[in-house]
Amino acid sequence: MSTYLHAGRPVLAWLSRASLYISGIGLVAMTAAVGWQVFARYVLNNTPSWSEPLSLHLMSWFIMLGAAVGVRESVHLGLDFVRHGASPAARRTMDLLSLGLIVLFGLAMAWYSAVLAAGTWAATIPVLGWPGGVDFFPMIAGGLLISLFAAERFVDVAAGEQTAAEIIAQELA
Repeated sequence: MSTYLHAGRPVLAWLSRASLYISGIGLVAMTAAVGWQVFARYVLNNTPSWSEPLSLHLMSWFIMLGAAVGVRESVHLGLDFVRHGASPAARRTMDLLSLGLIVLFGLAMAWYSAVLAAGTWAATIPVLGWPGGVDFFPMIAGGLLISLFAAERFVDVAAGEQTAAEIIAQELA
């Protein structure tokens, strides 16, 4: 089991890093689109109609990718005061239950987002000219990544290995 964990970790680390970079690029692109919208509205007196829907789409991408990385790095919101007061065995059980639920949540989010994308594919986003289902791509990708990263942490906890979040903290130090 340990061999598989160590062999897959570089791939997951690369995927996490790529998600962060894509999120950052999306944030900069969204800021540029909003900046152009403000400039065009107040200076050119000609507001572009595409900037707001594009900005919302980019925001969906960087939120979902960032949330997935947060799951891997264990920096998402949590109420840990009960967990910290528990015995090691109870703490491990809570971690496994929590991570298992996160895996299921991510898979459900990806699945139902794919269903919504398929159901709205025939519609068109008017100002962008994209199929309506494209709006659900960030949730599909984010759900899959959340599940994948939570599964990594689940396996770490189940195997008694050092968790991905602890390894990341060591890499950053």
